[in-house]
Amino acid sequence: MLTDTQCRTAKPKDKPYKLSDGKGLYLEIKPNGVKAWRYRFELREGDVAKESIFAIGDYAIAPSGETQEEGQARRGGRRFTLAEAREERTKARSLVKQGINPVHNRQLERIKREQENATTFEAVAKEWLALKDWEEVTKARRLNMLTRVVFPKIGSLPVKSIAPSHILDVLNTSAKKNGLTVAAEAKRTMSGVFELAVSTLRADSDPVYPVRKALPANKTQHKRPLDSAEIGQLLRDVEGHGGRHETIAAFRLMWLTLCRPTEAVEAQWTEFDLDEAIWRIPAQRMKKRKEHAMPLPTQAVVLSH
Repeated sequence: MLTDTQCRTAKPKDKPYKLSDGKGLYLEIKPNGVKAWRYRFELREGDVAKESIFAIGDYAIAPSGETQEEGQARRGGRRFTLAEAREERTKARSLVKQGINPVHNRQLERIKREQENATTFEAVAKEWLALKDWEEVTKARRLNMLTRVVFPKIGSLPVKSIAPSHILDVLNTSAKKNGLTVAAEAKRTMSGVFELAVSTLRADSDPVYPVRKALPANKTQHKRPLDSAEIGQLLRDVEGHGGRHETIAAFRLMWLTLCRPTEAVEAQWTEFDLDEAIWRIPAQRMKKRKEHAMPLPTQAVVLSH
């Protein structure tokens, strides 16, 4: 077996030569001074055993006082000490025992990392939005929120690498800058995006879930109902409004049918069957994308004549 002193003091020669550590691991010293770790292994293909070489990386001396993060970065650059090279040999030998070529396994892992890095949160979020059966104005409003609040924080990160701490930062920042209503919308939206990512095997879990209760609940402030006297005054005020006929008619239609403002304002004459006293609102103008047949009270029929 090699010692670190042998590795450190090995001098280059006119031709490459090897210092063996055993179990297939050796240090190759090249004429240019580079010292490279190699692992020789055999894999059987049927009755034939084929020998191959797995390039582990270059020999390195760990600097004094090297931190854990610095060590990870060094190994990420494939520069290993003697002890670390032995660990890499052990991993490679384990793959060989399973019939897996460590060279091919490294290539596969690299491809997987590249695919994960290419699958950013922003890309999945836009895919999620495109799948929604919403009005374009609704999608544009949601995308605007994501662009302002979420994408600057996590948009460029691989969706699989996003942790609850990232989500908490988004929520805290949006709550302070934009308010609890926007933060709640961001939370729901991010959770929906991760639901898609998990279901398509691009993420392992929803990091929103662990921090879903980190912020105070956003309580909706409902307006109180009008009492009888106030209703009467409202109708008298409308009668005396003196505005455009279309405006008054739209208000009366909303009052008599309790429809949404956009449904009244965008109504077409072709939607009304006055003989049958039915108003059929087409699916494209309904929130749930289903045609809605609404009975018309006598007052609404009279209003339409």
